[in-house]
Amino acid sequence: MQRPEFYTCENGPKAALPFAAEEYETRLAGLRDIMELHSLDAVLLTSMHTIAYYSGFLYCSFGRPYGLVVTRDRSVVISAGIDAGQPWRRCHGESLTYTDWARDNYWRAVVHVIGTGKAVGCEADHLTMLNAEKFSHFLKPKRGLDIAPATMTQRLVKSEAEIALITHGAAVADVGGYAIHDTIKEGLREIDVAMAGRDAMEAEIAKRFPDAEYRDTWVWFQSGLNTDGAHNPVTGRVLKRGDILSLNCFPMISGYYTALERTMFVGEVDPASLKIWEANIAAHEYGMSLLVPGAVCSEVTHKINAFFEERQLLQYRTFGYGHSFGVLSHYYGREAGLELREDIDTVLEPGMVISMEPMLTLPEGMPGAGGYREHDILVIGETGAEDITKYPYGPGFNVVG
Repeated sequence: MQRPEFYTCENGPKAALPFAAEEYETRLAGLRDIMELHSLDAVLLTSMHTIAYYSGFLYCSFGRPYGLVVTRDRSVVISAGIDAGQPWRRCHGESLTYTDWARDNYWRAVVHVIGTGKAVGCEADHLTMLNAEKFSHFLKPKRGLDIAPATMTQRLVKSEAEIALITHGAAVADVGGYAIHDTIKEGLREIDVAMAGRDAMEAEIAKRFPDAEYRDTWVWFQSGLNTDGAHNPVTGRVLKRGDILSLNCFPMISGYYTALERTMFVGEVDPASLKIWEANIAAHEYGMSLLVPGAVCSEVTHKINAFFEERQLLQYRTFGYGHSFGVLSHYYGREAGLELREDIDTVLEPGMVISMEPMLTLPEGMPGAGGYREHDILVIGETGAEDITKYPYGPGFNVVG
């Protein structure tokens, strides 16, 4: 029997995607403008976020390569046979399935669409050294170009449809926050509280988006020493009175992540901790006031640095003050061009979505020890910014249990 290297698997009708076909066509048109600017015949996109942005399909790799080939007139998802018809149903455009009956059938499928000897763009920050060699070996491009920075820049300004989806995500995060607020009490474990928030968010996503895929929504709920890092995993630590807590809700809707993060305390907050908490809240409010069109990321960062330095707290800052939102998660899609850091000079403009999330971490043994973080999501408009996070921050609501 002659086994194919690749084939089409159009099993069932197209599913409802996160956005209308016109949205994807607009994004592809923008990508083709980039291709024309750089005289490219085709691009091979390989990251989860970029493939999802232009096609709607969010792949699950499990060690297999995936791709989206865009030419002047085609958009073709390259997927593994293990997924059967799912990529076809969940993508805008065409789909081609490669088999695993011979090594490198993925690359043969890519060559089938692109051809050899062409000018081809790729995501250099996503190609491993091994796949970069295979890119050259199979495609034999006359010229290659790293297109990742240009695609990231395109993603920074959101469409109205994207902003609507992100706004839903922020509301879902609020639902998770309230569920956590109502669950906290002495004697529960971190994992018990985290599950309450996650379950509430997943149910809310299913209610708001009955045709979506449901995966990857999560909660990091931390207590005591475990609050010192923003991304510390959930543990089985038991909550006790006076504990500092960190609430972190992350709903995922069709590849789009949003976040709610709040400092909390169990039952009571001591004076030293309250002083640090209130200082971080003041920085948070000051930072949000700076997020307006025309502001420069690095300048916003320097202003908040000065705010903390005046209060002799800057040495306790652990990372930048905010970042972009869109097609991203905790394991894909960082839009590094829109982060509130000293080395980012991006100018805020209408349609950008960015967080404000100052964090102070005081080491164990100091008065007020622990990690303090507030996090709101803001949509930059024509004259100001809209805060789409509605869950309250501060001790008036978040000393609980």
